[in-house]
Amino acid sequence: MKKYRVKIEGMTCTGCEEHITEELQKIGANNIEVSFRHGRAIFELLDEVNIEKIKKAIIKAKYIPSEIEEIESKEKMVLGVENDYDYVIIGSGSAAFSSAIKAVEYGAKVAMIERGTIGGTCVNIGCVPSKTMLRAGEINHFAKSNPFIGLNTSADNIDLSKLIEQKNKLVKELRQQKYIDLLNVYGIEMITGEAKFISEKTVEVNNRKISAKRFLIATGASPVVPNIPGLDEVDYLTSTTLLELKEIPKTLAIIGAGFIGLEMGNLFKNFGVKVTVIQRGNNFLKNYDPEIADTVRKFLREKGIKLITGVEFEQVKQIGDKKQVHILVDGEKKIIEADQLLIATGRKPNTARLDLYKAGVEVGSREEVKVDEYLRTTNPRIYAAGDVTMGPQFVYVAAYQGGIAADNALGGYSQKVNLEVVPGVTFTNPSIATVGFTEKQAIEKGYEVKTSILPLDAIPRALANHETTGIFKLVADAKTQKILGVHVVAENAGEVIYAATLAVKFGLTIEDLRESLAPYLTMAEGLKLASLTFDKDISKLSCCAG
Repeated sequence: MKKYRVKIEGMTCTGCEEHITEELQKIGANNIEVSFRHGRAIFELLDEVNIEKIKKAIIKAKYIPSEIEEIESKEKMVLGVENDYDYVIIGSGSAAFSSAIKAVEYGAKVAMIERGTIGGTCVNIGCVPSKTMLRAGEINHFAKSNPFIGLNTSADNIDLSKLIEQKNKLVKELRQQKYIDLLNVYGIEMITGEAKFISEKTVEVNNRKISAKRFLIATGASPVVPNIPGLDEVDYLTSTTLLELKEIPKTLAIIGAGFIGLEMGNLFKNFGVKVTVIQRGNNFLKNYDPEIADTVRKFLREKGIKLITGVEFEQVKQIGDKKQVHILVDGEKKIIEADQLLIATGRKPNTARLDLYKAGVEVGSREEVKVDEYLRTTNPRIYAAGDVTMGPQFVYVAAYQGGIAADNALGGYSQKVNLEVVPGVTFTNPSIATVGFTEKQAIEKGYEVKTSILPLDAIPRALANHETTGIFKLVADAKTQKILGVHVVAENAGEVIYAATLAVKFGLTIEDLRESLAPYLTMAEGLKLASLTFDKDISKLSCCAG
């Protein structure tokens, strides 16, 4: 028998799944699993059945087979015998829980090992605490300064300790509901302590040796601290400790201009803090389209956040309660002095104390766990998922990978990770959201590219809000007209980008966007208006005329 995976276009419901299953059964397929949501079918066939016969069966069901690949066929693991556990997961964040829940559904006996606080980065020190604080900052900002004539609002002094208390309460509630309570719901055993591998199939925790048929490494990542002279003698902050401050500083210097630096700079600027963001290189937001980077520079200036790029760091000093960052910019020495210093120069995988070499697990140049397209490490018993692999650093990517790891480790699948269409959002004001290729990336991939650039002042919602700093950019294939990438700087860009993600993922065209009705006076209407600007001047159209 051979096992096949087929990508299928045109499925919309469970009825579609049934039609395809019927036709595949007619050609002798077994163990058929069809998913309209994933747009695929997985099944087994006798060796003599050829690819053309598979295509004809799917076409007969009135669907389109786009890709057919033979995958490694392996039987599901026999669970519940031998070893201490079927599946041991090191870490307890999004990747870990997603994988554990899927593993339990397969009937596996699962243990999770956590050396710190259950829940991982997102709920404890990442997404949840930062976004609730960012919302607080937005409200404070608009209370102090709004764009509407005749509307008188004001903001009193901020009690940061109360905000932190409320934030911690939310974190505690979500950690309990979405992590701790699920342990009992799914029968997952939690082992508290630090895991270290002592062999290819055994870890040791608190002097207890634990063996398993399969392991998942999902230990996440933590802040990187750059090698700057004097920094180790300074009382600096990370994104974690910054959100535990009890008093608002008057000035904040941030080393690093990535999404963490920009979000935290935006937050504290909205709290009334004088913020300076410092970046080593000249190429600001280097992985974004230049129009996006230029727009972000513009709104930083408008907000009063000082951005310094092309910096050479000489040293950092602490003078009393003040922190001094000594830099060289274009040959000129400067000193940035601030009450608080935030280090936001990226993250590193948490692998140093796992003794991975004892398990035959290789790591890369950044100490990340090396995995193949099935999330297997160099030890086929051991998988890895989430930030520890240094893929896209998003909680939803980690959860997606955790599920695939369980499917492949325990379910007998050979499912490849597909990260071709991953949306990303930076929660500034306005926010930055992207999905798919930039113009440069599309050209490098060999596409003949056409683009549409629409400033926010051409979007009715932005005009109604009196907030017009921003941009929509669409990148399309000039030959097929398919949307390859969408890049937005606007209020609620994170909400808009999900629709754009579907457009890129499912190969929608410029014409598809044009022909779709877009609700007037929404920011999402910008997608349709941007599609019109490929060959129209929308300033010469009436409202809703598109």
